Formats: sequence, C-alpha cells, structure tokens
Amino acid sequence: MTKPSLPDLLHAAVSAVGGTERPGQVAMAEAVAEAIDDNSHRLIQAGTGTGKSLGYLVPALAHGERVVVATATLALQRQLVERDLPRTVEALHPQLRRRPQFAMLKGRSNYLCLHRLHEGAPQDEEEGLFDQFEAATPTSKLGQDLLRMRDWADETETGDRDDLTPGVSDKAWAQISVSSRECLGATKCAYGAECFAEAARERAKLADVVVTNHALLAIDAIEGAPVLPQHEVLIVDEAHELVSRVTGVATGELTPGQVNRAVKRAAKLVDEKTADSLQTASETFERVMELALPGRLEEIPEDLGYALMALRDASRSVISAIGTTRDKSVHDEDAVRKQALAAVESVHGVAERITQGSEYDVVWYERHDRFGATLRVAPLSVSGLLREKLFAERSVVLTSATLKLGGDFNGVAASMGLSPEGVEGEDVPQWKGLDVGSPFDYPKQGILYVAKHLATPGREGTRGDMMDELAELIEAAGGRTLGLFSSMRGAKAAAEELRGRLENPILLQGEETLGELIKAFAADPKTCLFGTLSLWQGVDVPGPSCQLVIMDRIPFPRPDDPLMSARQKAVEERGGNGFMSVAATHAALLMAQGAGRLVRATGDKGVVAVLDPRLATARYGSFLRATLPDFWYTTDRNQVRRSLAAIDAAAQAEDK
Repeated sequence: MTKPSLPDLLHAAVSAVGGTERPGQVAMAEAVAEAIDDNSHRLIQAGTGTGKSLGYLVPALAHGERVVVATATLALQRQLVERDLPRTVEALHPQLRRRPQFAMLKGRSNYLCLHRLHEGAPQDEEEGLFDQFEAATPTSKLGQDLLRMRDWADETETGDRDDLTPGVSDKAWAQISVSSRECLGATKCAYGAECFAEAARERAKLADVVVTNHALLAIDAIEGAPVLPQHEVLIVDEAHELVSRVTGVATGELTPGQVNRAVKRAAKLVDEKTADSLQTASETFERVMELALPGRLEEIPEDLGYALMALRDASRSVISAIGTTRDKSVHDEDAVRKQALAAVESVHGVAERITQGSEYDVVWYERHDRFGATLRVAPLSVSGLLREKLFAERSVVLTSATLKLGGDFNGVAASMGLSPEGVEGEDVPQWKGLDVGSPFDYPKQGILYVAKHLATPGREGTRGDMMDELAELIEAAGGRTLGLFSSMRGAKAAAEELRGRLENPILLQGEETLGELIKAFAADPKTCLFGTLSLWQGVDVPGPSCQLVIMDRIPFPRPDDPLMSARQKAVEERGGNGFMSVAATHAALLMAQGAGRLVRATGDKGVVAVLDPRLATARYGSFLRATLPDFWYTTDRNQVRRSLAAIDAAAQAEDK
C-alpha cells in the first residue's frame, strides 16, 4: 500500500474541522514532517489564524511513533484533546488505516485523590484531627465546594480538576488532592486500583499522542524520574512560555509558615529530641525572616546561613528518624508519615541548595504585606538544562506566534540552550527556523500608533498626559478597548480615573474571574477591559468588541527584579549586552503577544496604541517594533483618532 501524501492528509483534517487550508499551515506541516524524518529540530513561528495545531498534529499522527505535545495553557490542552485530535484521528483513519490513541497527562495534584477524599487529609495539631467534610459548615463556600466535590467524585471518569464545573478554590481542591511527594503509591494505597492519576498514566503509556503541559515537561526533565512515557517526538506549543515555566518549576522557596507546618507534621513521628531540634531551627529561621528586606542576596548573610544550616541538619535527622518511629495514637499512619516526609524534605532540599551556594543560582528575599517574608532560589539560566534534557534524544519542534525577536530566532534559541542557527559542531543540536507568516493582511487590518508626544514614563507617580491620551483614544474608538498595563497599580489607577471621566463601562482584572470579564467584554462593544500580565497573552476576542489595544508603557522587567537583574548582569560579565539580551527581549515577547490580541480573524480591524514615546525615539525601539506584527505605523495622533472613529462608525453601521 502506498503511503498517503502529507497534503492529502492535511486536506482531510482541515475539511473535518471545517477550516480553510492556508499556505503557512502547509509549509509548517512539511517542516514538522522533515524534522521528524531527519531527527532534527525546528523553531516555527506561526501567526494567529495559521491553524498551527493541525500543522503539527497531522505530520505527527502520520509518522506513527509516540509524540508528546506540551502546551502552556489549559485552553489549548482542552482544544487539542476535546476537539482537534478526535476530529483529526477520524478524518485520517481512511488513509492511515488506523486510529491513533491520544491522552491527556498532568501532574498528580491535578487529579482527585480517593484516599484523601475518603480518609481525610492528615491535619496539623492546632486544627485538630477531624473529617474536613464534617468540619466545613455546609453554608460556607468551602463547605459547599467540598460537598459538591464529594458528589462529583462518584460521577467523574477522569478525576481531573479541570473537568469540575464550576471550578473550586485552591484551598478547597487541596482537601482532596495530593502532591507526588505525598502520594502513598498505588501498591500501598487502599484505593490504588481506582486511582485517577494512575489511570491517566496508564492511558498515556498506551497513547500515540500524549498532551501535557510545560510544567510537567519541566518536572520530567529536572527530577530525573521519568513522568512522561518514552517518546520519539516532542512538540512544544506556545514555546515562548517554556523558559519561564521551567524556571518556575526549578525555583525553590522557604517561609516560616511552611517550616512551622513541617515541624508540626513531623512532631508525632519522631522522638522528642529530634523534634525539638527542628523546632529550635524553625524558631531561629523565623527570627531571621522577621528582619528580612526585599532584594537579592549576592552573599548569604551570616545569621541566615547559620539558620539554614540548622534547618538542613535538623531536617535530615527528622527524615532519617521518621522511617523508624511508630505512634499508635496516629490515625492512618502511612498517609501522615508521607505528608510529613514531603513537608520536611521540601524544607531540607531548599535549605541545602542555598547553603551549598551554587554560582548558577540566584537567591533573594521577597516581602508580602499579608504573608511576610519569603526566601527564594532560582536558576540563573535554564538554557543548559534545556539543551541537555530536551534536545538530546528526540526530535523537538518548538512553535508559537512569537518566536522571532527583533527579526530572528537566535534570541529565543539561545534561551533554550541552542547555538545560533547554522552553527555546526560536536554535541551542537542542529535546528532550523521557519516563519510561516500569518493569513492576516496586517498593514491593511491594523495600525501601530506610538504616542511620541507624551512624556517618558517614570517609575513613580501618575501620568496626567497619558490619562488624557487614553481617554481621547477610547472616546474615538467608542469603547472597544483592551487596556494592557505593565503593573496592576497602573491598571487600577487608569480604571479609577476613567470611570469618572467616561460613560463607557470599564472592567478591571481582579474584580471578577478572568473568564467572566472576557465574556462581558466580548458581549458589549462599548465596554473596556483593563488588566495586567494574563491579559497580554490570554484574550481571544475577534470582532468589533476589541478594536483598540492600548499598552501603557514598554513592559520592561522591574529594575529591582532580582532574577532578571542577575541574568542581565551575568550577560554583561560575559561581554554581552545585558539590557538587550534580557530586558529588551522580555519586553519584545510581551509586546508581540499583546499586539496579537488585536487581529484575531480576517475581518478584524483596529489600532495598537503604545503610550510610551521610547518605542519611537529610543535606539532599541526598532528592535521592539521588528518583533510586532507588520501593522501600518504612525506617530500622528490626529490620524489615529480619525482612523478609530471611522472603524467605530463602520462597526456601528454593521450592527444596525
């Protein structure tokens, strides 16, 4: 039997989902197939509307070997498993003569734990040992959620948190889930045969395509114990997010509250002397943290170093002792021991990591008004880790709407441990970059307006001229505005100011769930939505409700951000340009994502307005602009107001 051609397979898949074939999608599918066949790597930039999911799924399914697809957002994971994969598998079946299996796999804490549901969570001493379902009053939100989850447990086939609708708070979910460290293990657990997390792993082992998230991919790489099944091809969607997700997984933290909980959980399981030593170390650490000031610790202060060594040594003693002690007064001892071990091992791991003092780690204090001080440690770079763990034994395809920064792929490639494109050598992973473009006509559909006449934003204080500009632009657009702010404080200040000036409803991130806010924004063209980081990347509102996207300033990282400033300094010490490699790259990525909110469909028109003159006047402005979609560019404020008014008038005429 002749092997079906890739164009025929792609045509069948696109027809099945009711889409339109696009040249960019065809080019992408061919590049993915080539990478899989050559066992090489690809970085593929595919603009919004390309249909990139099918662009990588079709060649992956045709290949026949196991593929892992890792993505950053829940929305795309669900789209792949609930819509794209079922339709594609059915569409390709007549030509492939097989139905590839697919499965979703997440970290253990995303699944309902039947042991914890039925036996209750081991409680800390001060909370008392009680059934959490009995303790939470049925009238409280927590109590209602717990009762609803108990009913759901009898119905659900997956136990996956994301299948619980409506969702519940992290606090409620923690009552019925466990981390991988707290899990008893299927062979020791009375509910092991029915375990949802184990069932998900078994399905993944049998699947041809495993859909997971960046965090689990990072855990698989960092912790050495394989979580994902063996696979020949890895496709990383939304790959612009990968470095920050891996950094997050590789970041450790210690707080006095966390250490205190570990002490309480271990107290009944070890002898008094061992428990007292951990208690004393905990109290010493708490005293040091009371005086902690936010900022990077280039050297560990003597008092903190002493406290961490005491914590490390006391934790190690507890870990050794827990395994041998049995206390008949402890109910469900295996679960209590496992939870205590997890808590103490976490404290030990971070304390030891910081006391060892690797030059490749950054350590800093953070301070929160409500929760007090936190000690954090993060890797200076994850590029070496990604290079070693990601690219060594499989073909990797990295794709996103934003991978070319300043016009090429090398910046993103370097952050993932890859040499510049075309560089050859032993142990140098070979990769090619491909920009398949976008089906949208950006110069005709959008305008990039830079408010060159405004004052350069400072670190503090309100910007009166910026508020005036913001109000005038929103009025000209008739609402229809997504306001992207570099800080929550800026978003709140703008919302408060403009609610007093304009008649348009202004929604503010944090005042309702993100999903509800986006729904309300999409439903009423006169409405504006203001917010910060998650709005820069998470909003998909095609049509007339979003015709003006405003960025208040270039979103450089804060100068006092310990990790970013440490990374910048490290680049400079190697003779590079730290500002361009770290700060400008960070800003370019966010701005490209933010600008991508404007044109989501072929009929969309509008303006991206940047209220920061540096985009037009600074030397790095051209680098940032080269990363944005190829909109028509202007600094003429009158021109942009006329254009917005015309777009608004056309949208109103269409509504009638």
